[in-house]
Amino acid sequence: SYCEKELAELGSTFQVKQGNLSDNLKKHTLRGFHYQQVPTEEAKILACVTGAIYNVVIDLRPTSQTFQQWENIEISAENHQAIHVPAGCANAFLTLEENTIVHYYMSEFFVPDTYRGIRYNDPFFNVQWPCEPMVISERDASFRNYQPN
Repeated sequence: SYCEKELAELGSTFQVKQGNLSDNLKKHTLRGFHYQQVPTEEAKILACVTGAIYNVVIDLRPTSQTFQQWENIEISAENHQAIHVPAGCANAFLTLEENTIVHYYMSEFFVPDTYRGIRYNDPFFNVQWPCEPMVISERDASFRNYQPN
């Protein structure tokens, strides 16, 4: 699930600082969009231990060629896919099955003072979710829309 040498061969300097599990009992549970600001921007590597997710990454890096664009991937325990989310990007996922467990490594420790979020249905990004979320945490539901500069 993680090999520093293989990532380095792909140009990544990702090093694990923390590993977490996201346990999602209900199908169509939404988590995100989450990210940390400078100086504790974090990269992530996500994979499903059980179940499946529709994962979306928004590029918030002003110098990136894909700034303010989003991409999606379906990740499941069955397809063995994983995703590397670069530092400076926001990540969210919607579970596609009940009892979905997502394992993710983080390149930085969680720092509440630099933690931020964006509404999952922000009209600026117009993310196309496969269905409406059925479960959203109070924190994730309270995120504001993105404020472009």
